[in-house]
Amino acid sequence: MSADLLLAVDDVHAAYQPGVDILQGMSLSVSPGGFVLVIGPNGAGKSTLLKTVFGLLAPHQGTVTLGGQAIAGLQPHEIKRLGVSYVPQELNTFPQLTVEENLRVGGWTIRHDAARLRDRMASVYEIFPVLAKRRRDKAGSLSGGQGRMLSVAREMITEPRLMLVDEPTVGLAPNLADQVYELLQTARKATPTAILLVDQNVADALRHAEDVVMMNLGKVKAAGPVAEFPEARVHALVQECLLG
Repeated sequence: MSADLLLAVDDVHAAYQPGVDILQGMSLSVSPGGFVLVIGPNGAGKSTLLKTVFGLLAPHQGTVTLGGQAIAGLQPHEIKRLGVSYVPQELNTFPQLTVEENLRVGGWTIRHDAARLRDRMASVYEIFPVLAKRRRDKAGSLSGGQGRMLSVAREMITEPRLMLVDEPTVGLAPNLADQVYELLQTARKATPTAILLVDQNVADALRHAEDVVMMNLGKVKAAGPVAEFPEARVHALVQECLLG
């Protein structure tokens, strides 16, 4: 793996239960500022990949490096301090806290630098004026699209080098799904940050990604620039996965 890569996952094996690997030699890379989309059938190990990168699951074989530094085995809060943010499939907000309180929670790792936290809050409010208007409202009162916006904005507070995003459009209406992809592009340009996205909404996600990795049975089935993944090829690859 090249030393100038932001994230390098190399031959990673990981399991929730001993002897039953979900990741079975998974390898991929993300360049600084890149946008990599991970697709594949249910059960391929996509979400497990993100959890492993973020330290929620420790690999028992292989390496994970961030900017050349080994991070496999580190705790999530340590990985977050190194510049990785994680947006899980479910809303990662506290519904009983206000929008501003949620953003401050997102800035927990920089809480001792009051000036930086204040500047980052102001920057996020400038990027997302809807959140600025609703800063004193409870997060639970936000619409679905605004809730996703807050989830992304929370992770932008610390100016991450890499955002891990898991199924951000699940359960959303098509118009809201478009808004989510726009949010991710906004985050990517404003911070700037690289994005490693897992998504089942393949047709829409392909319009935003630069590179694609298709997973099956815990490893890479196909990978390359997004131009190499027209919808017809993606459909054929998925069929191959399902039919074995």
